[in-house]
Amino acid sequence: MAAIINQWAVITIVLSGIALTVGVFLIRSGNREAHMRAMLIASGLATLFLVLYLTRLGLGYEKKYVGPEQWRGAYFFLLISHILLAALNLPLALLALWNAWKGLRAAGNLGNIGAPAARPFFNRHRAWVRWTVPVWLYVAATGWIIYLVLGRYGEVVKG
Repeated sequence: MAAIINQWAVITIVLSGIALTVGVFLIRSGNREAHMRAMLIASGLATLFLVLYLTRLGLGYEKKYVGPEQWRGAYFFLLISHILLAALNLPLALLALWNAWKGLRAAGNLGNIGAPAARPFFNRHRAWVRWTVPVWLYVAATGWIIYLVLGRYGEVVKG
């Protein structure tokens, strides 16, 4: 069961990364409403990933790297950077979402985001997402790479 949960966790984070990328494209195209929907989907999928990942860990399913020794350093660099940036990504994403939500509340609707009361929140939202998006994409991509590496060179830890 834990292995299936693990597969679904990977699927959700990959879909989250895709939704994030679509959301970035949509806002650059000026489509605020579709951007908001894509980002809510990305956030929901990332939240589902976290629930599935923690469930998998709670069930005691973990893999360790048993691949070629010459790749061990690169694998652990990837893993450590992934873990550190994943931990950083949660507060970054929450701050970006919080500012967008506060801005939307102050504006009343997406067509009024230039309102003086909303502008500071959307400016902070933009400032946070400049960091959040690349970190989120890195975490999603490296998580998938780690999954593929452990699929080939991983051994389930009994414990």
